[in-house]
Amino acid sequence: MFPLTEENKHVAQLLLSTGTCPRCIFRFCGVDFHAPYKLPYKELLNELQKFLETEKDELILEVMNPPPKKIRLQELADSIGILQEFCEKDFVKKVCQKVEASGFEFTSLVFSVSFPPQLSVREHAAWLLVKQEMGKQSLSLGRDDIVQLKEAYKWITHPLFSEELGVPIDGKSLFEVSVVFAHPETVEDCHFLAAICPDCFKPAKNKQSVFTRMAVMKALNKIKEEDFLKQFPCPPNSPKAVCTVLEIECAHGAVFVAGRYNKYSRNLPQTPWIIDGERKLESSVEELISDHLLAVFKAESFNFSSSGREDVDVRTLGNGRPFAIELVNPHRVHFTSQEIKELQQKINNSSNKIQVRDLQLVTREAIGHMKEGEEEKTKTYSALIWTDKAIQKKDIEFLNDIKDLKIDQKTPLRVLHRRPLAVRARVIHSMETQYVDEHHFRLRLKTQAGTYIKEFVHGDFGRTKPNIGSLMNVTADILELDVESVDVDWPPALDD
Repeated sequence: MFPLTEENKHVAQLLLSTGTCPRCIFRFCGVDFHAPYKLPYKELLNELQKFLETEKDELILEVMNPPPKKIRLQELADSIGILQEFCEKDFVKKVCQKVEASGFEFTSLVFSVSFPPQLSVREHAAWLLVKQEMGKQSLSLGRDDIVQLKEAYKWITHPLFSEELGVPIDGKSLFEVSVVFAHPETVEDCHFLAAICPDCFKPAKNKQSVFTRMAVMKALNKIKEEDFLKQFPCPPNSPKAVCTVLEIECAHGAVFVAGRYNKYSRNLPQTPWIIDGERKLESSVEELISDHLLAVFKAESFNFSSSGREDVDVRTLGNGRPFAIELVNPHRVHFTSQEIKELQQKINNSSNKIQVRDLQLVTREAIGHMKEGEEEKTKTYSALIWTDKAIQKKDIEFLNDIKDLKIDQKTPLRVLHRRPLAVRARVIHSMETQYVDEHHFRLRLKTQAGTYIKEFVHGDFGRTKPNIGSLMNVTADILELDVESVDVDWPPALDD
């Protein structure tokens, strides 16, 4: 059943005579159901001409306009070819070939298109023309009554892409196929708007042109109809050529891998240690884990994060420290639990400096649990402490009785280059001592997350108060430090 009614006839004839394609005529007549748009182009054109060429209409049309010459498809270019050849199966196949050659794994996709911003100006002109004609019939047409070009394009092409690739189109899919169209011939169509609405066109660092689609739409919403009609032809001039495809791109949203790591070396930084462009140590915890993940997931890059961090000379023991890695634009994303176990084993076999456990795929939202632990949870440490004065066992036993000791820590001198100057209140929940000899003892501490342990021992020239030195009335320093537990219940423990 043909979607236009007698009421639409005059507008449809007007649009067709100005070179508007049948699908765009449907859009301007408010046809908002999918089926008519999906009909083959030539069939649509024939049906439209039949609808318009009744005996009664022919007489009227001949008076109004001489009979048009036979319309060629490329002349119907108000959408600059978007709803013509770029909706055909040949073009869909071309895009799908690019998708299949990209090497991405996917079970669904989201399809996005970007149209030239000047298309909005041409559409605005066509709308004013139709609005004016409908006004003569005491009918109204609002901008919102027109079916958006992008909507119509997706109605036609989504089923074709889905059929060709054998997967559903899903707006929530992490795999995106994007097509960017350009039309150099009409690129200056929107430039007059900058003179009339300069506030709408502000330069942006990441934009090559101020004439973005959003800026053009903002200006069109602001400009008075009479000002627009003075500056731009209505109907718009027919272009000589259709759009070109600027790019066809495939990208996969990031995937996230989490786990816990143990660090057994006292000569290994958590992240690459580079000062003034010079690498100080050959590797890092981040690289020993991420290099394997990058290769297996075939990702472009990664971002490493963890629940706190340890110094280069500090070991992390016990259940390890929670970490998460964001893998950017991964080409491979589907893994069985067995494959992830094998990947964990590969990481562990590659170095004796670290070990990884509980490796698993997680969601972006779940990483929030790890970040909560940075400030809210507790951590347990073991430190080997030296004192300048000779001590006996009885001199350290009083530390065992101190509970929930509140301390103030001014940003340590050693991290002042990367942390803002501030005084942070922290809590030492409990301490347990073990006498070694007259100048050494071991101290096991349970503290609030974010406590600087080294500074709590030696005082950092009075920047941490109180400290072990001031409590014992000695000069104290720390010789070794181990993280024994990071009390964050994430990621979930897995069976070996």
